Amino acid sequence: MSTLSVFLFSLVDFVGSFHPLLVHLPIGVLLLAALFQFLSQKEKYQSLASAVGISLFIGMLSAIASCISGYLLSGTGDYDEGLIFNHQWSGIALAIISIVAWYLNWKGKQITWITALMVFLIVLTGHFGGSITHGSDYLKRAFLAEASGQAEEKRKPIPNVQQAMAYQDVIKPILTSKCYKCHGPNKQKGKLRLDMPDFILKGGKGGKAIIAGNTDESELIKRILLSKESDDHMPPLEQPQLTKTELDLIHWWVSSGADFNKKVADLAQTEKIKPVLLSLQSEEKAEAALISDIPEKTVGQADAKIVQELLARGVAVIPVALNSNYLSVNFVALDSITAKDLQLLEQLSKQVIWLKIGDSNLDDNNLKSIVKLSSLTRLSIEKTAVSDAGIALLNGLPKLTYLNLVGTKITAKGLTQLKSLKDLRQIFLYQTAISGSEFSQLSKLFPKALIDTGGYKLQFLESDTVELKSARVN
Repeated sequence: MSTLSVFLFSLVDFVGSFHPLLVHLPIGVLLLAALFQFLSQKEKYQSLASAVGISLFIGMLSAIASCISGYLLSGTGDYDEGLIFNHQWSGIALAIISIVAWYLNWKGKQITWITALMVFLIVLTGHFGGSITHGSDYLKRAFLAEASGQAEEKRKPIPNVQQAMAYQDVIKPILTSKCYKCHGPNKQKGKLRLDMPDFILKGGKGGKAIIAGNTDESELIKRILLSKESDDHMPPLEQPQLTKTELDLIHWWVSSGADFNKKVADLAQTEKIKPVLLSLQSEEKAEAALISDIPEKTVGQADAKIVQELLARGVAVIPVALNSNYLSVNFVALDSITAKDLQLLEQLSKQVIWLKIGDSNLDDNNLKSIVKLSSLTRLSIEKTAVSDAGIALLNGLPKLTYLNLVGTKITAKGLTQLKSLKDLRQIFLYQTAISGSEFSQLSKLFPKALIDTGGYKLQFLESDTVELKSARVN
């Protein structure tokens, strides 16, 4: 394509982009002309007759300019052709009638009937324009929402998220509320339509919207993750933005294969996404899962020497958030935890709020050191020798909101010892000594908590790697 052709296409897009700005001018000016014409028929307001011609002339020119810019904008292919047809030809009819009205008024003819027709066309053209930008049901939508007692669209709880359809029940509601306005049946910005699977897979001018199993190359994910100040960020800054939960769910769906026909349980699930999915099962639990477990109260910096000693041992020690002194500590790289490690950890009791020390030689006796971390809100002690005898010690952690006991010998009786921990919001209990019938009792004992019982499959993706480790010796 030549440089001249590129320039002409850019010029067309530039002129067309003025249509939303220009289109309001003829509406206001021509309605004002109609009002002046109506009032001038009364003796008291006859002086307004001279203003009718001026208003019609300005309105006529702006109507013509709106038709030209609107025609150029329609060539971008961003809008539904049926709605464009109605809006385009009613706008052209309005421009023609405004020319006729101006001419007849200039000739001193009576224009009462032509003015009434002009007002009708203004309303009709405006209605078709509203259908393009806000949807064909924009007039009745508010009344239907009010009648149903729902002023705002709200996601319905999913009774059993693992048996729900991943796309239809989890992903589509997100796209409906956050994407359809620009990429739905009425408007397809960038020629991208996201309301049907075939259109999602087809993509738009920017390329493939999603590439199954590859979030880095999926244009939809890339646009969502752009800075809000970027012109390419989705959704646009003035529109409702995706929440972290919604972004996590879309990212998970794409990375796990972007299948439109599988259930949630049939897709690979990381430890990170499980509580997010579980939070969709009820409104209360969804709200609870969003509660931040980072204390609002500030804390002083951790002893740098202690932190360095832990880092030298291979322990991951990082801030939980930018400019925060609260710490997340992860012992995942250690083959064996020593008494020295726990002593160092105790000296960071004010700063450590997230601790992952699972899949280790931790036992009931070691929990005496863990409970000294009085600020702890998250604790992962999965696949350890912790038992009912030691679990009661965790009552010394009143701020605990997250507890991972996967793969331990904990029983329902042992877990009931923690009923005093009122802030618990997430408890992971699969592969424990707790039976199916006991889970319902625990749900009543911890009504505010998301209790993950497992029972679903994990699938390996082609991009997954397998790490072989030697058995740990206590």
